[in-house]
Amino acid sequence: MNGCPHLSAFKASKGTAPFRIIHSNFVFCATSETRKRKARICLCHTCHEVKPRLHSCLYCVFFGCYGAKHIHEHARAKKHNLALDLTYGAVYCFSCKDYVYDRELDEMNKEQESLASKSLGVKLYPLTPWDPTETEIELLHSHRKRRRVTGQSTIGLRGLINLGNTCFMNCIVQALVHTPLLRDFFLADRHNCQMSERSRQCLVCEMSRLFQEFYSGVRTPHIPYRLLHLVWTHARHLAGYEQQDAHEFLIAALDVLHQHCKGQNGISSNNPHHCNCIIDQIFTGGLQSDVTCQSCNHVSTTIDPFWDISLDLGPTEAIPTNSNYTGSGSDSNGSFANLDEPTSLTMCLKRFTRPEHLGSSSKIKCSNCHSYQESTKQLTMKKLPVVACFHLKRFEHSTGYHKKISTFVSFPEELDMTPFMSSSRSNNNGFVNQVIQESATSLSSENKYSLFAVVNHSGTIESGHYTCFIRQHKDMWFKCDDHLITKANGMDVLNSEGYLLFYHKQILEYE
Repeated sequence: MNGCPHLSAFKASKGTAPFRIIHSNFVFCATSETRKRKARICLCHTCHEVKPRLHSCLYCVFFGCYGAKHIHEHARAKKHNLALDLTYGAVYCFSCKDYVYDRELDEMNKEQESLASKSLGVKLYPLTPWDPTETEIELLHSHRKRRRVTGQSTIGLRGLINLGNTCFMNCIVQALVHTPLLRDFFLADRHNCQMSERSRQCLVCEMSRLFQEFYSGVRTPHIPYRLLHLVWTHARHLAGYEQQDAHEFLIAALDVLHQHCKGQNGISSNNPHHCNCIIDQIFTGGLQSDVTCQSCNHVSTTIDPFWDISLDLGPTEAIPTNSNYTGSGSDSNGSFANLDEPTSLTMCLKRFTRPEHLGSSSKIKCSNCHSYQESTKQLTMKKLPVVACFHLKRFEHSTGYHKKISTFVSFPEELDMTPFMSSSRSNNNGFVNQVIQESATSLSSENKYSLFAVVNHSGTIESGHYTCFIRQHKDMWFKCDDHLITKANGMDVLNSEGYLLFYHKQILEYE
């Protein structure tokens, strides 16, 4: 079935050769030569930039931006009413003002995609095929802005080619691409680049292109060479083909993204310490530090922003206890006690938020009694981020000594952060004496999180490999191993070793 009369007339006059040429050279590149050619010349002929949703005119050699309307201007000026979306491989008709479906071109699309897949020599998790019925095609024409996405849809799943020890980058990219609010931001073309017109140094622009690539429906693995180049440019400590730390890459990527998009936003009204760019809106939380003087019980409080929480896995050091402290490791006479290595995420968070005696060698000058006194420090969550990332510190580095901690740490699919909030700690005559108040009721809805991505590291500290589990829908999990995407189940995820754990807040608060 032909999509529209304008497309039918074009095919009758020129055949399908223009489609095949553009598909093989700029949509599904089956050879290294065509991939290099696409990277070199595939940019808008008006603004001379590589932007998302680039379109190619079917009548002449012209590439134009869809978002900036450069392809629209060309169509009006030259009266060339058909263009091919180089991301989706779909035909746009400027006369009909919509994308049009054509069965013959769709088959050619699949053929070119298959050739590219064989050229790369990779095995892909097959996407659910769709052969539309006549009724479905009529519905699509009646409701042109609708697209068919079912509960079993795998759109958004796409492998990433390893460019030489870049698995640390690939797994973080998979986690970010499947972060719901970040996905919604980029697919809505919300980014307004503040850099110079010809600059290609904006990491946010590249992430926008990356999201378009992932959610285009293309099944061949993506080659993230532009992203790697920008990371090397802006985070030089990650440059080169040596093995890198995925956690270090995550923090560097968030920092550069924050720097490149904060220029278009003002300071947040409720938190003057960070801007309201999309990175801060999603990933930034507030960590409260309460330092209590043991002489006068004066409490000094500071609140610092954080993007992630790093949790120790090694044996705990001795901690002070007293008859009022009921932490798991205290005894009845208030002596020092030791805790074992943590075996769950909850236990790690309990250790992170319990009071810590700073000792006689770390006295702090009290602002109340104006003298150096021993003190107790406690960390709690003042403000929870939309996405909570927990870093399990599996790599231990000391002078001449490096090792990996492979202790199994269990983590839940649903996590309640209420016990670790600043509002949940209890005081006794001004002295912070209890860290955790176990919730006697069901999980608190406003502080409840769901797991959506897990980054794992296999191997040793000297030689290892990163993979990532991501959640596609509520009960659909997939394992991302560079270019290879395979289906997984919940138990595969929960039984994995776990290095970076990504949780998304279930209920969002609007300001």
